[in-house]
Amino acid sequence: MPATMPAGRHARFLHGPIMGHVVTMTLTGAVGLMAMFLVGFADLYFLALLGDTEVTAAIGFAGIVAFSSMSVSIGLGIAAAALVARHVGAGDEKRARQYATTALVVTTASIAVVAAGFALFATPFLRLLGADGRMLVLARSYIEIVAFGFPLLAGALSCSFCLRAIGDARRAMYVTLAAAVINGGLDPLFIFGFHMGIEGAAVATVMANFAGLALGLNGLIRVQGFLVHRRPAAMLGDIAPLATIALPAILTQLATPFAIAYMTRAAAPFGAEAVAAVAIVNRLVPVAFGVIFALSGAIGPIIGQNFGARQMSRVRRTLRDGMVFALVYTLASSALLFALRNHIPGFFHAHGATIALVSFYCTFLAVSWAFTGAQFVAQAAFNNLHKPHWSTMTNWGRATLGTIPFVIAGASLDGARGVMISSAMGSTVFGLGAAALSFWLVARIEKAHA
Repeated sequence: MPATMPAGRHARFLHGPIMGHVVTMTLTGAVGLMAMFLVGFADLYFLALLGDTEVTAAIGFAGIVAFSSMSVSIGLGIAAAALVARHVGAGDEKRARQYATTALVVTTASIAVVAAGFALFATPFLRLLGADGRMLVLARSYIEIVAFGFPLLAGALSCSFCLRAIGDARRAMYVTLAAAVINGGLDPLFIFGFHMGIEGAAVATVMANFAGLALGLNGLIRVQGFLVHRRPAAMLGDIAPLATIALPAILTQLATPFAIAYMTRAAAPFGAEAVAAVAIVNRLVPVAFGVIFALSGAIGPIIGQNFGARQMSRVRRTLRDGMVFALVYTLASSALLFALRNHIPGFFHAHGATIALVSFYCTFLAVSWAFTGAQFVAQAAFNNLHKPHWSTMTNWGRATLGTIPFVIAGASLDGARGVMISSAMGSTVFGLGAAALSFWLVARIEKAHA
């Protein structure tokens, strides 16, 4: 491992066209992030081949638990990336490497505790979501196995975020891409070859997460030399700065699985077919709009480095270009979903009401992700401009005020379809509000430093 590095070696975003950085970081980040979501997508697809609606609904319930753990991991990764990018931009790469090391250790240990909690209390949690009978039994068996992979995935994501923060987007992408490829290959082997069903999908996921962590460590240690030996006492001093960003970021990330959980609970009274439809949409959306999910983590280092260098005009340009990119991508992806609206339900072997609900989403509601994309860009600004709690407030505002009253009204007016419509409406309102707030924040900082 190299003892020293040339000053500024990793400050790659202080020069060059902003849109070029946005596109490069977002697309490479999206490939890796979509690969991670493809793990869940592959589970759902192969399990759907069993032709059992209750299995599809069960993976929907269990997926909320997995998504919650991943959201905590992403929140910790955002904190690591923000601190690493900020210190790289300021020319202090020694401190950046120390933060990267501490973040990896803290993230893995924290998620191990979270995983244990989910495994021990799976039954009451699933009952709270509305699962019962055979759906509850199937979902619980999946969670009790896949929880072993949560710390592995957390470590892999920490490595990926740190690699993106120093501009190594390609290796950051490889971390989650490798996990998805391995998971896709192992799923049919364990589900059908070993006749393990939903438990086989969980085993395949754990093994894939292990591979992702191994690749991430290789990138940070062997290739970049960006991890350093640190004593536990020294790492304790890093926890407070990490927590300052991580705690609000975690709360922010948990807002999305909370909203999904509430939608699933709201759909449960309408039967297993409605729950299956929500499960399919929630697994389809990250794949179709993985680029949008990647925006926050991808442009965060661009904002962080330029903020560290006090180049606020480039920070403002990053916001604008990020939102333009989100709009163009959403329109293109929504058009593709519209064209395939009558074929997608069959891909998952959907039955009855599930077919109509999934087709309806692809026809009318997918375009609302343009506004969610704007909110993700705004959250990157909040996390990297010393306002992480703003990110928390706007995202939880969308998950609560933008979801609960809307969904209650939608469910009473139009059943399961109303649940989907009202959720899209709430996302639109809060996406516009977050975007406006982010530009106001940049203007205020720029004025203060004038």
